[in-house]
Amino acid sequence: MQNKNLKLKVKKIFIFILFFLLLFILFFYKTKKNYAQQFSLSLSPPLIETIIKPGKSILIAYTLINYGDPTILTAKVLPFEPKNNFGQIKIKEEFEGPIRFILDNANFNLGQDFFLKTNDREQILLRIRVPEKTPEGDYYYTLLVNSQPQLSQEEKSASFAKATIGSNILITVTQTGKIDIKPKIAIFDVLPRLRFSFLGKTINFFDSTDLIPLVLIVENKGNNLIKPEGNIILKGNLNEKAEFIILPQNILSQSQRLVSATPSATINCPSSSKINACKNPVSLIISGFFLGFYQLSTSLVFGENSPQISASTSFFAFPIKIFFALIFIILITIFIIRKFKDE
Repeated sequence: MQNKNLKLKVKKIFIFILFFLLLFILFFYKTKKNYAQQFSLSLSPPLIETIIKPGKSILIAYTLINYGDPTILTAKVLPFEPKNNFGQIKIKEEFEGPIRFILDNANFNLGQDFFLKTNDREQILLRIRVPEKTPEGDYYYTLLVNSQPQLSQEEKSASFAKATIGSNILITVTQTGKIDIKPKIAIFDVLPRLRFSFLGKTINFFDSTDLIPLVLIVENKGNNLIKPEGNIILKGNLNEKAEFIILPQNILSQSQRLVSATPSATINCPSSSKINACKNPVSLIISGFFLGFYQLSTSLVFGENSPQISASTSFFAFPIKIFFALIFIILITIFIIRKFKDE
């Protein structure tokens, strides 16, 4: 009888613990679900390029849409600079420069919070003013919109993610409308399987089945951004010819940028790949079967009445893999024939 009562008590205790454990799991899930705030913001236009005279101002109308949960947002403008030659930028932590920014919105200004409900939109009216005697040149800024989640007393101990979205503003200040264009081709070369010197000349060597990776880096020595237009031409020793179009990309003042050409320069690269095209960022990847001597050339212009710059490089291709495979097959065949003759 005592054993029966003991088993009954143990059963009740087990059910009691299981019940509270279930309540704890439900409470934890609900709390975690409440903390998982969804952020999805859209800001357009994503890029502004403008030319302004000193003493003038312009008004840019942005459209901000909140596709996520209701949230508190803050808009601000910060300068940026080129980070590397791949088109990436680095936003500075403090505002600097002579350009002035204000909002023409009646309900909030830069640095002030405003509320945006789900699927609601807000028009951000950004006025850009260039003071008199502003030095001619380029000034680069980003309009940033940051989420500022409003926390209750219970939620302050929890960690909340913040969302940020931005639109770059490229401003060229000029009194006469003239642009300082000083381009230079810093690098135009292939990434060969083998490179060696012969009779004072550098020879780039590929296997006939290799992908041909090409690097084109343009340097902007001027005070204004430039956008190259042009092509890359491949010519073979049997009058083969192929043309690839340069994609127009902004090159900021006093910076370099890796310029891309179409078709796309991206390929599927395994993590352990030893192909040169997978090791480094490239402007163009040319595929096919190559045999003999090939020449690559490029010609670039930067708008009307701009200087044209050009560069060239070359490579030699030979089917070395196929050559050694044939030698191996021939040797095996000779060995088998001799074996049969001996028998």
